[in-house]
Amino acid sequence: MKKRKGNPALHVFAMKILDILDRPMIMAQLSSRTKEGVLRELVQTLVQREKQLDENRLMEILLERESLGSTGIGEGVAIPHGKSKDVKNLMAAFGRSIPGIDFQALDGKPTHLFFLLVAPENSAGVHLKALAQISRLMKDQGLRKRLLEAKGVEDIYALFVEGDEKY
Repeated sequence: MKKRKGNPALHVFAMKILDILDRPMIMAQLSSRTKEGVLRELVQTLVQREKQLDENRLMEILLERESLGSTGIGEGVAIPHGKSKDVKNLMAAFGRSIPGIDFQALDGKPTHLFFLLVAPENSAGVHLKALAQISRLMKDQGLRKRLLEAKGVEDIYALFVEGDEKY
């Protein structure tokens, strides 16, 4: 994380998306057409990198969180998230569904852009900073549109680089 400009006495840190999201964790086209399928695809991306993770346990954690209320925040964006004792550092994956899926988003519209966050059990601060940064980034309608139009992983990654510099 990089220190944000301003009053150093405030010790406010800004999290950047690329502090937690690596290029191999970006899926340019999700194949699933269901909420559970999208979650599973994103979880499998994390499990491929971190072999110690239990795919089924992560799915339970995420589905349990979804049962409390959809993490589909609207405007085509969802930020499914949860905490696991098996995770040592905050992990993220990003997936895109061009046609969109019904993720029971707050605005009732299809969801196209998915940020999966999995945090260690005792990490409220970093978890909340990541959620806040993603929310800030995704408020930019132009960026959302460009993410949907991006040709592939490299273009999506470049847009996150740009977004990190802007926000």
